[in-house]
Amino acid sequence: MAGTTLPTPLYGLYQDKFGFSELTVTIVYAVYAFGVIGVLLLAGNVSDTVGRRPVLLCGLGFAAASAACFLWADGLAWLYAGRLFSGLSAGLFTGAATAYVMDLAPRGGAARATFVATAANMGGLGCGPLLAGLLAQYAGHPLSLPFIVHLALVAASAAVVLWLPETVREPQPLSSARPQRPGLPARVRPLFVPAAIASFVGFALFGVFTSVSPAFLAKSLDVSNHAASGLVVALAFFASTGGQLAVGRVGLRRSLPAGCAALLAGLALLAGALRWDLLVLIVLSALVGGFGQGLTFRAALSAVAQASPERHRAAVISTLFVVAYTGISVPVIGVGVLVGPLGLEGAGLVFIGCMAVLACFAAVYLLRRPVPEKA
Repeated sequence: MAGTTLPTPLYGLYQDKFGFSELTVTIVYAVYAFGVIGVLLLAGNVSDTVGRRPVLLCGLGFAAASAACFLWADGLAWLYAGRLFSGLSAGLFTGAATAYVMDLAPRGGAARATFVATAANMGGLGCGPLLAGLLAQYAGHPLSLPFIVHLALVAASAAVVLWLPETVREPQPLSSARPQRPGLPARVRPLFVPAAIASFVGFALFGVFTSVSPAFLAKSLDVSNHAASGLVVALAFFASTGGQLAVGRVGLRRSLPAGCAALLAGLALLAGALRWDLLVLIVLSALVGGFGQGLTFRAALSAVAQASPERHRAAVISTLFVVAYTGISVPVIGVGVLVGPLGLEGAGLVFIGCMAVLACFAAVYLLRRPVPEKA
């Protein structure tokens, strides 16, 4: 997962090298989400049929292809291809790796395994920009060394996967796999709507942080240190892990509205950072908004899963992920479109206003119709 966010602090360098605009940066970033959505729609449950190891090895192959594209990039097309391969790898990892961790968990360790899988996902996303920023700033060869290191990590991961046992008892050939179509039974819809909106806002906030914040730090705050910009982005993902861990203590009923409140606070801090050009506010926005994203997404996932009939559960979860990854792509492109006429600050404030309206709607709805603690 670190490979999917590895280019984040390097986009400014690619802009200087290839001469493209902020809109192009957001489109390059969003191509990743389209790859994830495609895999979730067409092959989200394929590891249940063909086995966990083949799917993870295929995902690692896409991750290696992504790193190779960035390593050899001599034009914009290579960046698009790299982000698409990265999205395909993340789409395969999202379901298969989580299921594999659950399969390998010892008896009675399901709750811990769920958190380990979640922490690995968000922690990996946070480590990507931090690793790339540190290498780009202090190790030289900023557009090659991070991806060489990533290829080494992919090779090590492949060795571990090959060593692990297959947990699907009777793997079938790929031809027997059937896509798990998203679906939404009528009984789930009243809960799904606010849960999906909260997830959309949280992922949209992440999308803006990972695509636009390095440019804002460099142009508005004169922060040219790649390690510092990578750290700011990483803080949002690390805070998300903390938010997901807090769901167990806060409780499912309170986590979704509380997470919406944290997202609103994070958006307000981001607005202040854009308006007054203050680094401390963007750091606080990363921490508070990231915590809110983790709180809302884990609570949303748990709530819709427990409210869904067992035979429709996978389809409902796939639908929630599709909505979430739409949030990490479409609003980001919208910000890129608005940067030209409104500037980075104006585009960011329009985005914040739209997301704040959605978060308020979800919070009010959830306060009026609370999520049950148990199915």
